Amino acid sequence: MAQGAGPLEPSLDLPTPPTLNFYGSPGLMDMPTAEMLPDGQFTTTISNFGGQTRLTTTFQALPWLSASFRYNGIQDWNFGGFETYYDRGFDVRFRLFTEGRYRPALTLGLQDFVGTGIYAAEYLVATKNFATPGWGPASLPGRLKLTAGVGWGRLGSYNSFGAPFGADRPAYDPNSTGGKVAYDQWFRGDAAFFGGIEWNPNERWGFKVEYSSDAYNFETGVTSVFERKSNYNFGVEYQASERTRLGAYYMYGSEIGVTAQFQLNPAEPANRLAAPAPVAIEKRPARATNPEAYDTAWAQSTSAGVEWRDRLAPELRKEGIGIDYITLSGSAVELRYRNLRYNSQTIAAGRAARVLARMLPASVETFHLVPMSGAIGLSTITMRRSDLEALEFEPDATDALLAVTGITEAGKLPPTAVPGVALYPNFAWGIGPYFDPAYFDPDVPIRMDFGLQIHATYEFSPTWKISGEIRHRLFGNNADGRGSNSVLPPVRTNQVLYAQEDTTLHDLYIEHRRKVARNVYGRATLGYLEPMFAGVSTELLWKPVQSPLGLGVEANYVRQREFDQRFGLQDYSVLTGHASAYLEMGNGFVGQLDVGRYLAGDVGATVSLDRTFANGWSVGGWFTLTDVSSEDFGEGSFDKGIRFSIPVNWFFGKPTRQSIGTGIRPIQRDGGQRLNVPGRLYGQVRDAHAKALRGEWARVWE
Repeated sequence: MAQGAGPLEPSLDLPTPPTLNFYGSPGLMDMPTAEMLPDGQFTTTISNFGGQTRLTTTFQALPWLSASFRYNGIQDWNFGGFETYYDRGFDVRFRLFTEGRYRPALTLGLQDFVGTGIYAAEYLVATKNFATPGWGPASLPGRLKLTAGVGWGRLGSYNSFGAPFGADRPAYDPNSTGGKVAYDQWFRGDAAFFGGIEWNPNERWGFKVEYSSDAYNFETGVTSVFERKSNYNFGVEYQASERTRLGAYYMYGSEIGVTAQFQLNPAEPANRLAAPAPVAIEKRPARATNPEAYDTAWAQSTSAGVEWRDRLAPELRKEGIGIDYITLSGSAVELRYRNLRYNSQTIAAGRAARVLARMLPASVETFHLVPMSGAIGLSTITMRRSDLEALEFEPDATDALLAVTGITEAGKLPPTAVPGVALYPNFAWGIGPYFDPAYFDPDVPIRMDFGLQIHATYEFSPTWKISGEIRHRLFGNNADGRGSNSVLPPVRTNQVLYAQEDTTLHDLYIEHRRKVARNVYGRATLGYLEPMFAGVSTELLWKPVQSPLGLGVEANYVRQREFDQRFGLQDYSVLTGHASAYLEMGNGFVGQLDVGRYLAGDVGATVSLDRTFANGWSVGGWFTLTDVSSEDFGEGSFDKGIRFSIPVNWFFGKPTRQSIGTGIRPIQRDGGQRLNVPGRLYGQVRDAHAKALRGEWARVWE
């Protein structure tokens, strides 16, 4: 809207991304708005006022669905004998309607619906954007957002107008172990209206006013964390950088509040990928004008395969690709290769095809590209050289090339295949830092060990390898955490005892992997599999290249390791294993169901959902229900958590297959705990199958 226009006009020129509230969701201060973050957005919010600190991570899983995990600390709220009372909670938000020219956006939210319920609330909220005259150039118009909603629970506790859906909402119990989904409380009890205004005069500054429907009955009661004098809150925010927004607020007529909001999106890397530009595809001379170039006599030589392997190997190595085997005929080539550099198998395939098109004789028309994992051919990507030549600079090159590219199962190794040079035995090692976090100890919410790790792998054939890792802690405080109070076998809760030694053998194992039948992959692993358990693990995976469905079975027999993490073993042993189903659901989503026996001997199932982006980012969550009762499980009632993995190249801009990631549980207990086996098959197999390759096919030209 140009400068000088009317004071209020409906607008769909929405600020992106929306600002966040003290709960880490799109909102004003304490109250939510109906806005949604951009698809895939990942945010972290730190907020504080009135002796309350909230640390929230939010992920926009779909354009209409977001989820949040929050860790809260309330000072001087003396329940349980703690100077600071800590609590964890999950939120979920569903957009019911997008904003139209005259229609507001409408969102339904469930706040703290899995936890002790101290912040439990439900709400229905509408938000409408308007354009206003801006400060400065006309390219920076002002924007006004009006929000109104109705809330229950926390958000229905002040100036309520009644209980439209029933009044039987139980009071909060601070001594509850939490973890249960209190669906029988949703939208029950008193309800109240809330609302507010946000004005952004330009892209840097924002001003907020809200009317709060949260009475803060717990915090202003007997323990009196702060004094609530007003229903109105006021705030000013400043966009300090593309990903950082800071805010200061006057809350409830008595308190000063502050927030720091950090937003990033997997589609927007911190540094652009600084890989060497791919080589251009050189068009062959026309057959009619130069028929000699298409003669296939060269392929009759018994040394042709070796000669072309030696010519291609250094050029492919420059592109981060290693030759496992090459098979040549006068008209076709099969290249079995290792992707050494890229987190995308599509990039590797595209670069391999470019090198072949630039170097091989003109008679070679068909490229069969087979990405390998050890001795396992993951798939066959078949391209025609003429298609590459014709489509490279076309506007619809990506879709057109995909339409004429075949993705099929990798067949048996041809008998005439020429192996790469000096592939095996292969020894590799590295040294680097490690971080080992431990979360949500009531005394110290985040503990961390930091040190150095040395990792080494010796592959003595395509199917066999030995791998191990030694860690040395330089400093940290995990050893000072809580001990186990579990009534179950302490398969995880005695983690403090495993943190006492500075130098440990993290893992040491021998692994065998191979393709055992059509569409069936196998793995067997023996040794010190993880810091707490040693034994043997076996796995079979059925995963057709074209199918979105995969099925697997895993069986393990393990014994608990000694606490010093050297070579000793304890008496506790268990037979554990699962049957698993994997489903690729589009848009990067993969669902997984695991049914079986866990480390503590309990039996049940784990449901998980992860979203993987084309650039390697992965964000997901899980929950596990077993035959362990919530009372025996202890705090949290059942196992659940979130996890994420970020490719290193997202930060540094240099191509690499390395990634960093972690899983975060609200509470670490012993029920529903799986063995952490290195090298499980599904992830490495799926990356080179049809749905994953097609999902990031645009990267074939990178």
